[in-house]
Amino acid sequence: MSLRKRQKIQKMLRKIITGFHAVEERVLKAKQNKSDSQKIEIFYSKIGPRVKKIISIAKESEIPCTLVSELELNQMVKDLPLQSQDHRGIVLSLLTKESESSINLVDFNQWILENNSEKSKKTVVILDSITDPHNAGAIIRSCDQFAVDLVIFPERRGVKDIEQNEVIARTSAGSVAWVPISIVSNLVRTVQILKENGFWVYAADAGGSPSNKIDFAEKKAVIMGSEGSGLSKLLQEQCDYTVSIPTSGKIDSLNVYLPFIGLEGWKRTQI
Repeated sequence: MSLRKRQKIQKMLRKIITGFHAVEERVLKAKQNKSDSQKIEIFYSKIGPRVKKIISIAKESEIPCTLVSELELNQMVKDLPLQSQDHRGIVLSLLTKESESSINLVDFNQWILENNSEKSKKTVVILDSITDPHNAGAIIRSCDQFAVDLVIFPERRGVKDIEQNEVIARTSAGSVAWVPISIVSNLVRTVQILKENGFWVYAADAGGSPSNKIDFAEKKAVIMGSEGSGLSKLLQEQCDYTVSIPTSGKIDSLNVYLPFIGLEGWKRTQI
């Protein structure tokens, strides 16, 4: 093996992904892109209906699937954030470049199960069709600073390739490795599930009530719309309140990131 090739291999590392949805989405993505399947391995310890489905898809894409013990899976996830250590019998190992920041991807349904206490104080930020990776990264960085519990991105409408987006990783200053992030296929249904589990939903919009006049719920989800068109109509219909950030400037806001800075104030007082 040449020195150049050896150095290239040494610059690679494995990223561990857990959660049925996150693992399945990565396998489906690899099915569409053959080069991605060559970077993936599946390890599982038990066969349930969901695991069986994932393995079936993986084998269609010639992704290696290896049966291991529960103890081996526990060892693979021991360095992950606590909420990501519940592997539920399957993990995905992804070969990635060392320069890429490892995203803290969590399964939304699993997160809900672990955070459905009526007395818990939780804050979720939902980004609807945010297309600028600089804005996305800046928001994630602020979420880290103010202990936001989960950031949700849509699978199709918004920033592309979130897991491997170097602009997001760089702009977030590495916060993507710590802030729990979920990628969901249906934002409207996701918001409905949050409401079913006791969350109050707030739309961030310049035409809303001033945020300093709102008594925010302890379990809250804040939705931020796209830089150009704002929130989609279907999501607006799911919101309990629309809030705005009081400002003294001559314009409403420069981009979606600046309203978030204003929201940090109520986050600080409501935790």
